[in-house]
Amino acid sequence: MSDSTRQNRSNAWQTALTTLQEVSPPFIPAGAHAMTVVVEYPPGDPGAPPHRHSGPAFGYVLEGEMRFELEGEPERVVRAGEVFWEPGGDVIHYQDGNNRDDGPVRFTVTMLCEPGKPMLTVVDDEELAQRADRRAPRPEGRS
Repeated sequence: MSDSTRQNRSNAWQTALTTLQEVSPPFIPAGAHAMTVVVEYPPGDPGAPPHRHSGPAFGYVLEGEMRFELEGEPERVVRAGEVFWEPGGDVIHYQDGNNRDDGPVRFTVTMLCEPGKPMLTVVDDEELAQRADRRAPRPEGRS
C-alpha cells in the first residue's frame, strides 16, 4: 500500500462501532444457517400469529414501535433504535405486531435456523391452551 493511500484513509472505523446488544443464547442448532430478514407491518397490524423459531433470533427496530411478547415474559414495546432477541427452540413468541395505528413498524431480524426446519412455525390453539399457564399476565383488555 502506498503512503498516499495510507494518508487518505479515515480513522473513523476506530470509533464507528456501537454495541447494541450482547447476549449468550442458550443454544445454537447444530449446522445452523443464518437468515436476516426485514419485516414491515402496516399501522395497527397484529403481526404474525403465535409462533416459535428453531434457533435464536436477534432484532433491531428500524421504524415505529413493535409490541413484543415471549412466553413467560410480560409484553413490552420495542421502539425504533432498540433491540430485542429471543432464545428460539421451545419458547413461544406471542407478539411482534405494530404498536401504533398511525404508521408502519419495520424491523430486521437475524435468525440462526436449524437446517431443514422452517424459520417460523405457527403454534396451534390446542398447544396455546395447554401452555396458557406459561404466559405472563396480560394488560387489561388484551388477549
